[in-house]
Amino acid sequence: MMEYTIGQLKEWDSRIIDIVKSQGLDCYDQEFEICDYEDMICYEAYVGMPSHYHHWSYGKTYERKKTLYRYNLEGLPYEMVINSDPCIAYLMKDNSLLLQILTMAHVYGHNDFFKNNRLFVDGTRAKNTIEMFKNHSNRIKSYIEDPTIGYEKVERILDAAHAIKYHTTRFIGLNTLSEEEKRKRILKKYYDDIKTDSPLDIKKDIPFPNINKIPLEPTDDIMEFLIDHSNLEEWEKDILLIVKEETKYFIPQIETKIMNEGWASHWHYKIINELDLDQGMHMEFLNRHNQIIRPFYGSINPYYMGFKIFEDIEKKYGKEKLFEVRKLDRDQSFIKKYLTKELAEELNIFSYNKKGNNYVIDEVPDKEGWKKIRDILAGTVGIGGIPYINVSEVLKKDNSLILTHEFDGRELELNYAYETLKYITTLWGKKVILKTVINNSKKLIVCNEDKTITMTGV
Repeated sequence: MMEYTIGQLKEWDSRIIDIVKSQGLDCYDQEFEICDYEDMICYEAYVGMPSHYHHWSYGKTYERKKTLYRYNLEGLPYEMVINSDPCIAYLMKDNSLLLQILTMAHVYGHNDFFKNNRLFVDGTRAKNTIEMFKNHSNRIKSYIEDPTIGYEKVERILDAAHAIKYHTTRFIGLNTLSEEEKRKRILKKYYDDIKTDSPLDIKKDIPFPNINKIPLEPTDDIMEFLIDHSNLEEWEKDILLIVKEETKYFIPQIETKIMNEGWASHWHYKIINELDLDQGMHMEFLNRHNQIIRPFYGSINPYYMGFKIFEDIEKKYGKEKLFEVRKLDRDQSFIKKYLTKELAEELNIFSYNKKGNNYVIDEVPDKEGWKKIRDILAGTVGIGGIPYINVSEVLKKDNSLILTHEFDGRELELNYAYETLKYITTLWGKKVILKTVINNSKKLIVCNEDKTITMTGV
């Protein structure tokens, strides 16, 4: 039984809103929904959306989370927030009154971040979020119900699309050129080059560009390339487009996990301290807050790191700088610019690697080590943890698709690479070849049309 009434929550919400406005936070209209643990597990499995297309992976996630929760092996979030306008948040019914107050304050921090951080402003359309997911759900449902298509064919394409969904453009807000625009630019450069005052024999050495090459230039947007150049049917390409659009919606959240949680934690701490709680509620708040921002053993707690960095920024540069960072940065630049040696020592962060059967610490936050730790962390947060692979060319002789892994010292996990190549082959319909580096040697991983995998040296 709930220890609070809806009227009490409305009253506390009103008080929180007053503080939110007085502190200068700029939020969408906020809506709260109270749900039980089974509903929360459903929302978690379906990434928080009231309407989402069906896929077996979501059911698998639901059953896994439900089992772990039932046996007390994993807890549930206090809340879940959707980047939409109005902003929607789900609160667990079994939370105490104080916990509901804290999570509502936390939600307003997320709300402000969604509305103002440039990645969300440039990369998502919050006003259309719910309608977009409903539209996608209806389109997938129509293909499943189509007697000429059916569930198995839809699932086959969705499986492949999910396997490569993060291999889309990483540059949020950047307007990419169409193939025709690229072709015109290449031709313009060629004619500009031969119009120069160079001697005639030099001009003869300037080859006419191959403007029929596919792709004209290497592209990291594998999803878009397959939509434009594969022989898939239109309904199959539409499914790829649906997954691509939803991935675009989630990438800003992936790219700002530390900042977003740190910002929300920073503001729930300030807001709660201005609410003048009674002693009992304040003690519960301190306990809950410390649980949220506690350091994790062997990994990074984004709430803790984000909270401490924002706290340090405000202390050193003031509140105006705080809002500027919230607007302009993502986790990578946030860590690169504002994780200091003193903070690295306070957070007790270090880097380690596996050597043989043991894990060995190779960097600690000393005079030089903290910079290496900072750079490693900045290079692996968000999408930085996903291998960067681009489409290089399509071979004329047999339409084989050539992919290139931009090797940065981190090798591919081969089991994942093999399975992902099989999915790309499903979508491309022809042989797929991936160039990469294994054990400091250049390798070609080849996935044939029958999904057999071979690896050879270059």
